[in-house]
Formats: sequence, structure tokens, C-alpha cells
Amino acid sequence: MPQTSMTALVDSAGATVRWVRVEGGVCRFGDQQRPIRVRTLEWTRTVLTPAQLACGWDERPLTGFTQQDAAALARAMGGRLPRSVEWEWAASGHTCRIYPWGDEEPTPQRANLRDGPGDTTPVGAYPAGATPEGLLDMAGNVWEWTSSSTLGNGSIIRGGSHGSPALYARSTFLNAAPAELESDGIGFRVVREP
Repeated sequence: MPQTSMTALVDSAGATVRWVRVEGGVCRFGDQQRPIRVRTLEWTRTVLTPAQLACGWDERPLTGFTQQDAAALARAMGGRLPRSVEWEWAASGHTCRIYPWGDEEPTPQRANLRDGPGDTTPVGAYPAGATPEGLLDMAGNVWEWTSSSTLGNGSIIRGGSHGSPALYARSTFLNAAPAELESDGIGFRVVREP
């Protein structure tokens, strides 16, 4: 069973960013459940917010970044964007959870999806949707950039958004977006080696 620990660290801008350790293991990746080994990583507990980066007080996800700009900010914080398989491992875990919180269907208490308020909400507003390790908002609110690319200059995005149906909240569901897209529906979280 994965072990977890959470630490609060201060980034170079002076804003508090909480990190959660997710132990590595073998991810049964995708609907085909292809076994891929994933390393132990520390994850930002939520997608980043302007308040966490000391560039405002907004606790909603930081959006409007291209995949390249999100990757550059992740590097500036001493980390990187997660690969798609790493994202899925953090969402599904060793038990291959259907959703980040488990196998129960999404509810308005677990995730900000299509049946929710109709816009982004402050990160962490859905604690019932946390992973067992304590990662929040892995489903809904905003899609999340990964470092995994697709043909045609696209990048894999994961997790669904506030406009997504429940299907998109599944841990194995992946989508793609043009890497140069600056969308108010796509945010990102950072991972780093412990």
C-alpha cells in the first residue's frame, strides 16, 4: 500500500505550496491496463493558483498558460509537469481506482463537473474527492497539462473540467489539446523528485 506524507514548502516567490508524496509502483495504464513502472514523486496538492504563486489572491486554478509556459513555470519551481502515466498513477493508485477518490460515481460533493456551479471554484473545495494520499481536484474544475505529447504538436491533458461529463473524471480518461492553447479550462500541477 502506498505511503504518503505532506509538506508545506515556500517557493522562490514566497507563496506556500503544499506537496504530497506519492509512492511509486506499477501503473496499470489506460483501458488496456498496460503495466508501467512509475517512480516516487512529490506532487503539488492541487493545481497551482495565483495565490500560491504570490501573483494575486485568487484561490481558483491558474489558467491561460500554454503547455510550454506551464512547463517553464514548473521548472522554475524546481519540478516539471507530470507525464500522463504518472498522472494516472496518482489518480488511480495501486488498486486501479475508477475515479481519484475510489469507485463510487461522481457527485457534486466530490468534483466540480458539468452538474456543478458552471465555473471554476477554489482549489480544495471538494475534499470528498481527494485521493487516499491527499491530492485534491484530480477530477473536475480544470483539465491538467502533462508533459506527454501527441502527434501534431498536441499535449495530453487529464482530469476533466467544470464543463465535463462524469466519464471525463475517470482516472484512465485522457484528452489532448494543442500545446499552444491558452485556455481558461486548463491548469497544471507540478511534480518533483523527492
